Amino acid sequence: RYVVVSGTPEKILEHLLSDLHLEAAQDKETETLLDDFLLTYTVFMTTDDLCQALLRQYPFVKCCINRGKEDDSDVSCRKRKVLHLVSQWTSLYKDWLHEDEHLKQFLKTIYRNVLDDVYEYPILEKDLKEFQKILGMHRRHTVDEYSPHRKNKTFFHQFSVKENWLQHRGTMNETEEIFCRVYITEHSYVSVKAQVSTSAQEILKIVAEKIQFPEEELALVTVTFSGEKHELQPNDMAISKSFESSSRMFVYRKDLTDSLNPFAENEELQQRSVRILGINTWALAVELTNFDWSLFNAIHEQELIYFTFSRQGSAENTENLSLLLQRCNEVQLWVATEILLCSQLCKRVQLVKKFIKIAAHCKAQRNLNSFFAIVMGLNTASVSRLSQTWEKIPGKFKKLFTELESLT
Repeated sequence: RYVVVSGTPEKILEHLLSDLHLEAAQDKETETLLDDFLLTYTVFMTTDDLCQALLRQYPFVKCCINRGKEDDSDVSCRKRKVLHLVSQWTSLYKDWLHEDEHLKQFLKTIYRNVLDDVYEYPILEKDLKEFQKILGMHRRHTVDEYSPHRKNKTFFHQFSVKENWLQHRGTMNETEEIFCRVYITEHSYVSVKAQVSTSAQEILKIVAEKIQFPEEELALVTVTFSGEKHELQPNDMAISKSFESSSRMFVYRKDLTDSLNPFAENEELQQRSVRILGINTWALAVELTNFDWSLFNAIHEQELIYFTFSRQGSAENTENLSLLLQRCNEVQLWVATEILLCSQLCKRVQLVKKFIKIAAHCKAQRNLNSFFAIVMGLNTASVSRLSQTWEKIPGKFKKLFTELESLT
C-alpha cells in the first residue's frame, strides 16, 4: 500500500474516491482526508473546477487497473461514490454555496445523469432519493433569500456601540432618503432631507439657503463630545460621518470654527454613566456572552480557511468572522467611551469597578472575546491616564484586574 504525499487536485480527488467505502464505516484517516479536502479545496481550485472534476469522475471509471473494461458493479460503485462525496460536500457546507452559480448548474447536471442511469443501475435509486433531498434543500434556500437558517449570510446585523445598546444595525442604502440634523447652536438645528450618499457640499448648500447665509462663508464640522472638530471636505459623505451618538454635525462660520464646545452642557451624555451603573454586572455579562455566541455560531469553517490563507476576495467570504473580530474592537471602544464620558470622579470610579467585575463574569462564562475586549478597553492609554480614578479603586479590585490583565 502506498502513501500519498502530494498530488494535483484531480489526482487527490481520484484517490479519495478510490478509498471511499459506501457500506462500511469510513476509517479515520480517509474521513479526515475527505473533510480536509472539502474544506480546503478553495485554496488550490475553484468551485467550478471541483464540479467539473466530479463530472469527469462520474461517467468514466477505472476502479480496477487490471481490467480492460469495467463491469456494471464497478461503474455503479464509482457513480455512488461520486454521489456520496457530493452529499458530504453539501452537508459540510450546508447553505454556504447555495448562491454559487457553478454549483447550481452542477447539481442540475448530475441530477439529470442520475435520472438517466437509474434504469440501467437500479442500485442508484436510494442515492437518487438522497440526492433529491439535497437538490430540494438547495432550491428552497435559493428561493428563500431571507431564511433565518442561512449561515453564510450575516443574519445578525452588525452590532455597534455607536447604536443603542443591543440593537442591530442594517446596511443603509445609498439612495435612501433620511432626515439629518445640522446644528447651528448647541440647542438649535435645521433638518435636512437627503440621500445617504449626499456630499457635504450639497448639505452645506441646503443649510445655507435655509439660514440665508452665504455658502462660501460656512463650513460643515463634526464635533465630538470632547470638543474635537473635523471639517468635512466638499466631496465627503456628510451623513455617514455624522451618524454617531458621540458626535454631531455643525455648520460654522469659517472664522469661528476654533471656538465653543457644543457638548459642554449635554444632559444626555451626563446620564450615560447612570444607566450603566444601574445594570446588574452578571446580567450584562450574560447579554454580552449571548450576543457573542450568536456571532460565533454564525461563522462557517470555510471563513477561517479564507481568512487564514488570505485569498483574493476573501473579505466577501468572511462576513461573520469579520463581525466577530469587529465586535471585540467595538466592546473595547465602548468601555473606554463610557468611562471617559463620565465627568464625576466618584461615578467614574464605580464604572471602572463595574467593568472589572463584568470582565471577571465574562471569563467565568468562558466568553474570552468580551473578556479580552473589556480588559483592553480598561488598558487604553486614555483610561490609564486617569490617575485620580485609579487611586480610588479599592485594592481588591486592583488585584483582580491585575490577575485578569495577566491573561491577555
